[in-house]
Amino acid sequence: MLKVAYSKIYKHPLPINHRFPMEKYDLIPKKLISENTLSKENFFEPGLIKEEDITLTHSKKYYEKLISQSLSAKEIRPIGFPMSELLIERERKIAQGTIECTKFSFKNGISMNIAGGTHHAFYDKAEGFCMLNDQAIAANYLLNNGLAKKILIIDLDVHQGNGTASIFNDNENVFTLSFHGKKNYPFKKEKSDLDVEFDDETDDSEYLKKLENVIPNLIHNLKPDFIFYLSGVDILKTDKLGRLGLSIEGCKKRDLFILSICKLYNIPLQISMGGGYSENIKDIIEAHCNTFRLGKDIYF
Repeated sequence: MLKVAYSKIYKHPLPINHRFPMEKYDLIPKKLISENTLSKENFFEPGLIKEEDITLTHSKKYYEKLISQSLSAKEIRPIGFPMSELLIERERKIAQGTIECTKFSFKNGISMNIAGGTHHAFYDKAEGFCMLNDQAIAANYLLNNGLAKKILIIDLDVHQGNGTASIFNDNENVFTLSFHGKKNYPFKKEKSDLDVEFDDETDDSEYLKKLENVIPNLIHNLKPDFIFYLSGVDILKTDKLGRLGLSIEGCKKRDLFILSICKLYNIPLQISMGGGYSENIKDIIEAHCNTFRLGKDIYF
């Protein structure tokens, strides 16, 4: 059975007209259940992550600032969310959800988190709606507990995974791959192990061709024993914060390719949803739901 991390706390209250579409965390599971893709039994409620699991990835001083709500105004500004204790509890739930997902990935081949993909969170700072880097935290959890030796992070969100790249800059056990818009946020890019940049309005054909040229050779040569996939849908042409030109069908083909090759190589896979900011919320939901549909169809 496909196991999916989900909590009601994922849908965090924000000011009216805020550009982050929090409602998607309520609408995605509802749609998947209503169309009988998933049932309530597929979802599990994560616990709260322990401090020692966070500080394998983030500095203790930074984490204490988050918990005590003592970040300065300058430190809060790049985050894009009003700070609150509930927001940090949400982040802790998401990160723990991704850790718990990995256990299902080892058992079933795949697992998914309705939220996560918080790849702009650095070792000691937050930005871009990200405070705790869930996939980086889970990767370090696996390494620290001897559950994996070589990890590949495939980040296909439209924005470079700058926090993830920085965190693993000198770590030979984690290979970071980022496909992203060349002219998009973050405007100062970090250096991933492999960065693939795209011009504005890149279409399905060009994007998928590059994916097919890069991914199989990378997996064959790297031979990872665990893969984290960030499946952001802000690559869509309709996305307000992205600059690429993919269709919903192109986004689906991207996911199909990644899931199929992980299944082919029998490498445990964890997926976090990442970004999606299309004007019409239906486009966001449909693109995200395709990832879940494919996960069920390919693995179960």
